Amino acid sequence: MRLFALLFSLVCLSAQAADTVTRWAVSEYGEPLFDQSMAHWPYATPDAPKGGRVVLAEVDNFDTLNYYVLKGRWPSTIGLTTDSLMTKSGLRGTYQDYGEEFESRYGLIAESVEYPEDLSWAIFRLHPAARYHDGNPIVAGDFVFALETIKAHARPFIKAAYDQVERAEALDDRTVKYHFNTSHSMKPLMVAADSSPLPVHWWRDRDITRATLEPPLASGPYRVSQVEGGRQIVYQRVDDYWARDLPVAKGLYHLDEIVVDYYKDATAAFEAFKAGKVDFRDEFSVKRWEQEYDFPLAEQGAIVREARASRLPSGMMGYFFNLERPAFKDRRVRQAIAELYDFEALQRSLLFGQFSRIKSYFTNTEYASSGLPDAAELAVLEPLRDAVPAEVFDQPFVPRVSDGSGRDRRGKRSAIKLLKAAGWEQRDGEMRNADGEQLQVQLMTARSERVRLATPFLDALKSVGIDASIRLIDAAQWQSSIQQKEFDLWVGGYYFYPPPDQLLFSYFHSRTADTAGGNSSSIRNPAVDALIEQIVDAPDKPTLLANARALDRVLLWNHYAVPTYFRDRELIAWRNRFGQPATPPSIAVGWLSTWWVDPEMDRALGN
Repeated sequence: MRLFALLFSLVCLSAQAADTVTRWAVSEYGEPLFDQSMAHWPYATPDAPKGGRVVLAEVDNFDTLNYYVLKGRWPSTIGLTTDSLMTKSGLRGTYQDYGEEFESRYGLIAESVEYPEDLSWAIFRLHPAARYHDGNPIVAGDFVFALETIKAHARPFIKAAYDQVERAEALDDRTVKYHFNTSHSMKPLMVAADSSPLPVHWWRDRDITRATLEPPLASGPYRVSQVEGGRQIVYQRVDDYWARDLPVAKGLYHLDEIVVDYYKDATAAFEAFKAGKVDFRDEFSVKRWEQEYDFPLAEQGAIVREARASRLPSGMMGYFFNLERPAFKDRRVRQAIAELYDFEALQRSLLFGQFSRIKSYFTNTEYASSGLPDAAELAVLEPLRDAVPAEVFDQPFVPRVSDGSGRDRRGKRSAIKLLKAAGWEQRDGEMRNADGEQLQVQLMTARSERVRLATPFLDALKSVGIDASIRLIDAAQWQSSIQQKEFDLWVGGYYFYPPPDQLLFSYFHSRTADTAGGNSSSIRNPAVDALIEQIVDAPDKPTLLANARALDRVLLWNHYAVPTYFRDRELIAWRNRFGQPATPPSIAVGWLSTWWVDPEMDRALGN
């Protein structure tokens, strides 16, 4: 009888194993680019020297290192300190952490992931060597605590990402199981794979809901060694980083110390670079790039400049309306304001011909719409016809194109016509409604260079009688004003990294319209909601593409933003003291992860 029971158990286990898949790497669609025979990433350099101190300049602010909760603003480089169950293709330091591909994840803290055919759950088995900087092991309960924290306290865009992750349970210290509220979708598994642990033993006596400048215990290749809120953060390389010999970390993270200094404006940050106080610069001003790099260190060859082709998605950059403002609830008013934006004149006069016009929320990706909708998109859009602008079906979205002279009056005539249809008329040179109120448009930005670039747009708005202005505030005020919906239009962008996912809920879904920090434009559109839900539930790549492109069209034709411009090159400059991998990453520069200080070059600069 015992023998029969044993055989029966073995049969059951075999049947269960046959119904599940165990992988070291996963891809949301298709297969990962690399398999487990990979010794290291192609852009890793195992024999590169370790050492050196580098300094960065950020035009920003921060007042917390707790990036889980809504309170405060955290430094963009905090990812240097963190590990996750699985990793993207290897880069750390900023949001631009993709090296070769967008849709795959590779084992880091997790040795493997197991999941069933219906994708209703996933079991991650933790690497036995995985540990925090204090030497304590990373355990499954830390991931359970992290998910519970996200569900209860996280910023809206983080919380939205985990909507399809129902709960997590620790099967034992080295095994964590995530349960999903969907089936036959890889999206929640990919979200779970991106999860970082929160050490229960460290947070036990601390309040996870508070902003803090005490460096939280983490497990990544760097630790925070010094911090001065809003002014400086210093990262120290962890010599005995637990994952240093894993294929996904080997040959990376060569810099001993990374110092990030914070500046109030771009001019001060550039002056620090010119003086040799900053080692690397990602240049966002084409004017500065073209006209201001003739300073002594550059002329002496101590500074290297390069324009690199970029595969980074650009998303939507522009001026984003607050639909809580009564005037902006009317699509015709939003379209009229967009008609007054003259990109071609700006390109000629201030952008040095180096940019292209934004025409999609998914710019520089295969998810961007173009031309007329194809059969697959029409099939998605047809059930939503009553909630979708008619133009979506029979017109390609093309922002107005001027003659570039700065004197093209067609945009002005079109705007006046649209405003009149919406109940606004010019009276004594001022655009007013039936109640005598003048139409007001205030742009809000935290970057001083955007004031100059917005000036022609403001002049165009004023030319039709709109009371137009711009409000320059610091980064903390800017974020707070967006969260509290205290603006007319904010200046900036939405970034998307393929494939589109739950982040769309936080950006555009009606359920986050009344949430602080979510859906800043307060969009409440049933067609947008339906398309986002279909994107998140898409069972395959063709379905995802059709729904994403359809959503793109609906967002564009509703004129929720005035699209501006993007560049398909990264303009970078650095002090000539670095060695670089023979094969650079194909998507992002990833210099913090892959470059090293070359001792001879460093001595030549007098360091």
